[in-house]
Amino acid sequence: MSAVAVCSRRLLEIACHQAGIPSAGAEPIRIAGNAIWRLPGRIVARIGRPDCEAVADKELAVARWLADSGVRTVRPAVMDKPVLVEGRPVTFWEELPPHRPGTAGDVARLLKQMHRLTPPSSLHLPPLAPLAKTRHQITGSDILSPGDRSWLKNRADQLAEEFDRLPPGLPACALHGDAWDGNVAVDADGTAYLLDLENVCYGPPEWDLVSTAVKHLTTATVTAAEYDAFRRAYGVDVTLWSGYPVLAGIRELRMVSFALQIADEHAHARAEAQHRVDCLRGRKGLRPWTWTAVP
Repeated sequence: MSAVAVCSRRLLEIACHQAGIPSAGAEPIRIAGNAIWRLPGRIVARIGRPDCEAVADKELAVARWLADSGVRTVRPAVMDKPVLVEGRPVTFWEELPPHRPGTAGDVARLLKQMHRLTPPSSLHLPPLAPLAKTRHQITGSDILSPGDRSWLKNRADQLAEEFDRLPPGLPACALHGDAWDGNVAVDADGTAYLLDLENVCYGPPEWDLVSTAVKHLTTATVTAAEYDAFRRAYGVDVTLWSGYPVLAGIRELRMVSFALQIADEHAHARAEAQHRVDCLRGRKGLRPWTWTAVP
């Protein structure tokens, strides 16, 4: 077990003790920025990033709202509030039945449901700020050359200005914030569930549609047929909107900065992070590019 996983297990054991939940036999599902563990009794624990208690609170509240509104999603278990351990919030969730990742069509159908809802004022959803983390990840990266860092920071500044001048589009609504097939689970009966509510916010619905479009046009991980199913299920082709290049550019930059963050923690991801930087800088030819997933 890696040092990161050992530390994560220690935090998990402390949180479970505070919540009165057995931790013996816990199994890691994913150890990354947010660590996810499977516990006995069909409970899943999620260990958030440091100083993100408010985000964890929001996740629990959003999950309750979506479930009460008829949108299938993960449901809180055991406690209505996060357990705070060494500055990191730990939340507990009901484990889903056996499932597979969703399709592009599944993503579109769940987004359409969510976007039609009016969030209660008690949720206090933050406005979409798509570059907030990105600038920090670029500035804090240890692997960037001075030239690459300067270029990425300038690109972020340019996109921020363009985001503030987005052309009119669909009416603003509650957004998932990180809508892709990996954040949708489908059980054996075909029921689709919306996962990972950390980035739920309020803003232009096109933001939730751009991720799948970018995976089609930028990285070619979504086929033409899959994208066609996505746009038909939602009823909108976001690539035809004049604001698409701006949101797509932001999404691409976020995918690069995420890889930089992972590369700072996992040396084996450094080549992929640099490859993505090189693509954005025009060193690898035209889109679509081949990008490999980072843990």
